[in-house]
Amino acid sequence: MPLGRRPDCGDARFAGVDLAVPASNPEGCVQDASDCGFDFVAAQLRRSPSGEAGLESLQPFTNANALLVPPGRSGQIVGITSPCLDADSSDARLRQTSAAALREELEWGIHLGLQACILPLPHRLGNANFAHIINQVMGGISNMALWLRLPLTVLTPTSGQRASAASLPEGVPSPESSQPSVANGHRSPQTSAKQATAGSASSSDSWEWWNRVRCMCGHNGQLGVALELGPSLPSEAEVRRWYGEPVRAIVVPVSVFQTNKRGFPALSKAHQAVLVSFFQLNVQVLLSDTDHIMAPALSSSAFPSLSEASQRQMPAGTSSSSNGPEQQHPLRPYWEYLSFLFKRQPEPDPDQMLELSYRDYLQAPLQPLQDNLESATYETFEKDTTKYTTYQAAIEAGLVECTPQQGSNHIVIMVVGAGRGPLVTASLQAADKTGRQVKVWAVEKNPNAIIHIQHLVASQGLEDVVTIVAADMRHWEAPQQADILVSELLGSFGDNELSPECLDGAQKFLKDGGVSIPQSYTSFLQPITTAKLWNDVKAYDDLEHFETPFVAKLHRFTPLAEPQAVFTFHHPNKSEHIDNSRCCQLSFEASAHPGICHGFAGYFDAVLYKQVHLSILPSTHTPNMSSWFPIYFPIQQPVQLLADQPLELGVWRCGANHKVWYEWCVTYPQCSGIHNPNGRSYFVGL
Repeated sequence: MPLGRRPDCGDARFAGVDLAVPASNPEGCVQDASDCGFDFVAAQLRRSPSGEAGLESLQPFTNANALLVPPGRSGQIVGITSPCLDADSSDARLRQTSAAALREELEWGIHLGLQACILPLPHRLGNANFAHIINQVMGGISNMALWLRLPLTVLTPTSGQRASAASLPEGVPSPESSQPSVANGHRSPQTSAKQATAGSASSSDSWEWWNRVRCMCGHNGQLGVALELGPSLPSEAEVRRWYGEPVRAIVVPVSVFQTNKRGFPALSKAHQAVLVSFFQLNVQVLLSDTDHIMAPALSSSAFPSLSEASQRQMPAGTSSSSNGPEQQHPLRPYWEYLSFLFKRQPEPDPDQMLELSYRDYLQAPLQPLQDNLESATYETFEKDTTKYTTYQAAIEAGLVECTPQQGSNHIVIMVVGAGRGPLVTASLQAADKTGRQVKVWAVEKNPNAIIHIQHLVASQGLEDVVTIVAADMRHWEAPQQADILVSELLGSFGDNELSPECLDGAQKFLKDGGVSIPQSYTSFLQPITTAKLWNDVKAYDDLEHFETPFVAKLHRFTPLAEPQAVFTFHHPNKSEHIDNSRCCQLSFEASAHPGICHGFAGYFDAVLYKQVHLSILPSTHTPNMSSWFPIYFPIQQPVQLLADQPLELGVWRCGANHKVWYEWCVTYPQCSGIHNPNGRSYFVGL
């Protein structure tokens, strides 16, 4: 059963357990795990004889050693390939045997229709043949995913471990390190990491191991990560680096649990924080290394029943209830604790619930100048009360400092791009609050939106206060000048919905010294790791989408550096020759850890009036505002970043008679091609 009824957490509500599934009773094993509360079971695709490990234990697939899936249970089982396989060994026989066995096991998993197969950590950082095999296998997979099991932190072996391995051929583990760390031939990633590093004396960073395999497999979206928690945890920055990667499961060994004061299993506060952070990213949890609890004295062919298992020795201090068979299961306290952590997450507020369906979902930016928006789009924007109360505060500040024009008792407010009228309402409420008399002009080009404004004015008896103008602000000839010009033309990147071009055309009816709301806005860019969004763009299988900026509610991503300011626009624009073309060269500071850049997240910060700001920049984000999501600029090829290596980017805002577009190009550490030259793939129509 799910850990908790939390629809905001997606697949994170699912929990699995790593068990030795016996040939004699696979149905009973899966059912027992299900009765305990687990949604799926992870099991070896090929069972080894009891107590044996290494290639010598591999036997041809038969009904005696192959994982058999009960009817209708394939979706509840994740396969595990044999940990002893070394497809990159310098020993030809070992390499060939391992490669053939790995293919055989993965093909068996495909045949069974499993939801996924877990690949234990390779024996060495130089694992090209391993990557070659799984890349070929993925070419024939339609539904099954592959999860590379990695430790969250890789332990660097001691010099003694290096020396013991140095006397052996490359890739052949030393006798001490080749022993499995748990029963039934399982090998933990921590043990694997020691072997791998000892064999190659290379990187101790598990992310680099993952990145090498991922890159050799062409960033295939079917390849993910099963990330294992260890007794010690890396720094917060190293954990955050995984947020933008395709982590499909967090593996939690029983050995990392402690015993709390009541005698039940529990995790340290640091482990709790890490696990909850991945729950919030829709990551499943897999309980592993359970053999010593489930069957300490049993061979792989004899799985205990629930009643038998309940008599086995449990972790010190744990207790079981007699309320039902699931309560008697020795793993039930662990499931209950994981469920407790899952349900302890803060409940999302209404705004967050509205955003759930937009998380990491690519949307083409609006083109309100070229297209007439639908009523549902206006309605979505109007739900954001924070935006309009902030606009009202800016209008109030402008009204307080504004004096009527000579010969008039009214302050003239022109709302350009009025939509269905929310800024008209905000202007009237600001006037009431400040005690100012106003005359409001509502200028809107969308004939359908005009009908909504007419209804608003008529229903509230505002005909003497509000004048409706059905026209394009750039071409309308105003009968009088405005004291305050109000607009909500900002896009996710500030200027990407052509606010500069629109307001440059409208500023002719703003009096000298008049106020524009907004007064200015600045766009920002930030390099990010986001395997999810990049693979979604890649799935279109064309150049056009890699040259198109997308609006997206960023969820599974990792910032690689602080955002940098890009383009700034001021209104009214007092330049003698107005030119909204821009170019900018950005340099992002280096990170202490290696990383990969999948593109750039764009934000804006707007000055509505003096101290009143509206922002989606993470550091200054207007609280509880949901009208704008960041914009994502993809790059065709991800950029590899070494530790302490900066990243440089060129960005251009270009314009022609009937369109405006962006071009962008990574210039360091590798040069990419210039994306979207001459607006060939994406532009905003004028």
